[in-house]
Amino acid sequence: MAAHPIQDEDACGLTRETEGRPTRRDFGRLAGSALLATGGSAAAVTGAVAAPAPAPRDPEDVVLECGWALVANDLKDPEPHLVRDAQILVRRGRIEEIRAGKIPGRRRIALPNDVVLPGFISGHTHVASGTPTRGLIEGGRTYRRPIELVEELEAGDLDALTALNLAELVRSGCTTQVEMSLSLKQAESYTRVAKMWGVRGYPGGMIPSTGRLFPIWYRGGDKELEDSVPDTLKEIEANLAFGLREMGAADGLIRPMMSPHATDTHTPETMKALIEASRKLGTGFHFHLSQGARETATVKRLRGKTPTQWLEELGAFEVGPFFGAHMAGLDWSVDPEILNRHGAVYAHCPSAGGAGASMQPFPEALSCGMNVNVGIDTHSNDYLENLKLAVLYGRMRARLLKEGPRGALPVPTIRQGVDAATLVPAKGLRRDDLGRLAAGAAADLVSVDVSGLLSGSGVLPPEPLNLLLYANGRHVRTVMIAGRVQVENFRLTFADEATLMARAGAVQKRLWARLDQEGWFKA
Repeated sequence: MAAHPIQDEDACGLTRETEGRPTRRDFGRLAGSALLATGGSAAAVTGAVAAPAPAPRDPEDVVLECGWALVANDLKDPEPHLVRDAQILVRRGRIEEIRAGKIPGRRRIALPNDVVLPGFISGHTHVASGTPTRGLIEGGRTYRRPIELVEELEAGDLDALTALNLAELVRSGCTTQVEMSLSLKQAESYTRVAKMWGVRGYPGGMIPSTGRLFPIWYRGGDKELEDSVPDTLKEIEANLAFGLREMGAADGLIRPMMSPHATDTHTPETMKALIEASRKLGTGFHFHLSQGARETATVKRLRGKTPTQWLEELGAFEVGPFFGAHMAGLDWSVDPEILNRHGAVYAHCPSAGGAGASMQPFPEALSCGMNVNVGIDTHSNDYLENLKLAVLYGRMRARLLKEGPRGALPVPTIRQGVDAATLVPAKGLRRDDLGRLAAGAAADLVSVDVSGLLSGSGVLPPEPLNLLLYANGRHVRTVMIAGRVQVENFRLTFADEATLMARAGAVQKRLWARLDQEGWFKA
């Protein structure tokens, strides 16, 4: 479905024309924009230096010369295999050929010390709020007030934060985000930046949004929930309009989804409206699902069944892909069977709540045959680090608990972690062209240095996937999205890292000052 043409200008001064894409002449005007110059008005942020905005690179015809590559035989292959000295021919945004041995081609990228993998897919992100909460909540503080202040930002300041967080995700190998922005305003910010840089995303505004969420979510009784219905219905309508407008933007990279907050912040009336809106979009749902025991207990009290059972009864799994984050409060006796029957994906986020905050039921989900994805959530944007943590935390959990809902818990492997980052979410999105390196697939890929300092031994290893357990996002050498080289030789190609950090940092300093004035740091 094509997005509707729009002629107005957004907060960055982009004229959104053909299918919502900025034209090349727009990028020159971005030199003084909020996103790429000051992160807001000149009065709001000082010390930033305006710089021309780079246009996204065109898809390249290129041959990648890989030390190792995780290759699929075809677009349906469920078991990709490692190939030594593989070469990958990319043309017009797609993989045209893969083989061991030389493929002729003019432009070549030599990756003799790397393992090349499909681009990583995060099934759960809140992009704008990563850096504003990082480093503030790890000691036990709530993230509520910082994200409320993010929601109050003007569009330019918000875009500055979005840009830094999205750049971090891409830099660490995350080529696709299933993005639950914390409001429609933040979903629009994500979409502006993602379209400009050529990043693949499934954005949607969280409903209820941050500005309305907490009184409903942390309510004492149920009156707040019932009273919220009219405004929630308005948010559903606004998010549907956004989704229809942006669907297929940036040559199909942008595919909005409906993104309800959770089952305990919705009523039957709002859920039915969400299902109808999702049916119109055709891209499915992105939920927090059974985040904890409280959500499950609340829904059982109100609806007489688990959140998963309630969603199935309403028909929520029948309108397309389904991604549910966290799932720590699942009823393991009934919910996994329902989720598996509908091909739902569990987005396991090892850094949810901040680094080291909790362990989630990765091994339990594996034991039940569930489709498990590695997601980001909010605070850590380092995808490779989260992939590693998912495996390490999962191993620790399995060995500590020993028994799960189906007997002995499996100990997760690095290969299961890689599949959770690639094949599993691609299947969940119903995208055979993502999550695998195969002829005909989209040229979304990542190369990781597995031979260098801290991650390797100075030579190409015989079992490269194991070295991912010693790597992080800074070991990602190359990132390609739809044939565009977005990271080359460990550097972003679409933006200057120092400039992005300076502009987002200026906004962040003002957020910290506001928190300090309110006495938040002393609480």
